[in-house]
Amino acid sequence: MNKQPSNPLHGVKLADMLVYLIDNYGYDKLSERININCFKSDPSLKSCLKFLRRTPWARKKVEDLYLNSIPKKQ
Repeated sequence: MNKQPSNPLHGVKLADMLVYLIDNYGYDKLSERININCFKSDPSLKSCLKFLRRTPWARKKVEDLYLNSIPKKQ
């Protein structure tokens, strides 16, 4: 049973969002779209996850980009 039907991020892990965005944009394009150092300075999945878990405003930007990047369900 889905307890959050109106939340499109329900059940989506931050790591999965980040892998999707990195695969589709790469770190260079991500740093252009979201101006945060974890995408610019020696980027890695681990360092980005650590930063985003501690920084709500940056995580919100990543979540918004993810939502705008995924194919819309019909």
